Amino acid sequence: MRLAKHQAMVARDQAMLQIARAAERVGPMAAQAREAALSAADEKISEARRWAAPQLDAAAHTVEQQLAPRLSSMLSQAATKLDPSPPASVRSRNWPMLLLLTGLAAGAAGFAMYRKSSDQWTATMKDSASDASHWVSDKAKTAADKVSGVAGGVKSKAEEFSHKAEPTTGVTGQGTDAERSEVTRNMT
Repeated sequence: MRLAKHQAMVARDQAMLQIARAAERVGPMAAQAREAALSAADEKISEARRWAAPQLDAAAHTVEQQLAPRLSSMLSQAATKLDPSPPASVRSRNWPMLLLLTGLAAGAAGFAMYRKSSDQWTATMKDSASDASHWVSDKAKTAADKVSGVAGGVKSKAEEFSHKAEPTTGVTGQGTDAERSEVTRNMT
């Protein structure tokens, strides 16, 4: 059994050696094959591009010179058939004058509307400025009345406090705690 095991190990080692030698020979050949494939692919791509460029150019010229004019005339004919207006020979030749008169009328109407709206705007702005000045003066009067009312109230509270404090002051000139809190409450 030992002999069989030894022979199997020797066979394995020989196979590994043969595989390593084959890999050493195949490695450079694989690199050369890869280089050859890349070179061939580049050459084929360049060849395909050299062939395709003139084909695309010729197709573009064909579309531009043959297909586009035909398509354009077909669309023009369809537009003529769909147009509900009468042919040019039947139409009046007075349309430039009509267009000029319409433009002048529209311009005159626009000018009149501009003048009217500018006059109205000026009047509105005057009224708005007048209203604003009245509003500001009313607010100023209201604020002045409130300030004078508060000032009068403070003055009367101060007088009331001074009258209440005089008869009940102690040696230090200050009233009792209850009186001070009542006066403070009355002031607020």
